[in-house]
Amino acid sequence: MNLKPLELKSGIAVVTGGANGIGKGIVKALLEKEMKVVIADIEQSVLDSTVEEFSTFGEVYGYSTDVSDYSSVESLADYVFSTFGKCTLLFNNAGVGSGGGGKAWEHEPNDWKWCFGVNVFGMSNGVMSFVPRMLESNQSGHVINTSSGDGGFAPVPMASVYASSKAAVSCFTEALQHQLLLEDQNIGASIFYPSGGLMNTGLFNSQRNRPSDLERVKNPSRRKPMSFDELKSMLEKSGRDIKVADLDDLGRFVVKCVASRQYLIAKDLDETVELLHRRADAIGRFEVPPHHEMGI
Repeated sequence: MNLKPLELKSGIAVVTGGANGIGKGIVKALLEKEMKVVIADIEQSVLDSTVEEFSTFGEVYGYSTDVSDYSSVESLADYVFSTFGKCTLLFNNAGVGSGGGGKAWEHEPNDWKWCFGVNVFGMSNGVMSFVPRMLESNQSGHVINTSSGDGGFAPVPMASVYASSKAAVSCFTEALQHQLLLEDQNIGASIFYPSGGLMNTGLFNSQRNRPSDLERVKNPSRRKPMSFDELKSMLEKSGRDIKVADLDDLGRFVVKCVASRQYLIAKDLDETVELLHRRADAIGRFEVPPHHEMGI
């Protein structure tokens, strides 16, 4: 089935993790297309300020949501469909780091629970809560899941838990798209790989939203959360030429690709394609594939 391009004007979009970072850029781009947008985020104060900031751009609403909690996402879906009667675009965008880092055997169970709870279960909760209703509404729609080049294409070895979660997102989204096409109801899925430069997002200090019951137990993290400016400075001091992504521009790029039903959404893929070829060749030789150095 060839999906028809989407008409976005007057549609309803839901963006998880939409109160800041990449999600905020996507929200702005959606409002520019005259869509009504529901921002779902766990940080109430940031959610409120973003809704207020964007209120002059168009119809924007905030709904406090913990994507790792299925009942919370069900409540979000109840609100959206009872208020608007449909969902045109669902962006499963909320994400966190692992909170542990380092060697795979030095992670703790709570690192896995927290990271996968948001990055993987958060995405699956969105699909389980929204897609059946989207299909029942008999209207065109699309699901966009945010992955990462770290895991989605190849792992960064020292971020094994995070990379594993994003590999799961990529694999699941591919299966979801195949299944949705079989439904023949003009609903599809896309995978989004944030790209185009260093991202000024809250992912670097996502530890701020880590639940107390999922904190590390044996070895509390000795790593101070790194801000975007600190990371940028560290990379520059190491001799890297750093390109900073324009998140508003990235948001517009994502929305344009979604409207045209592009499955894989990413910028600057030349080096990634070459890496994937080298990975395939290594697999053909029964060797461990080369990893992702996340050039930015």
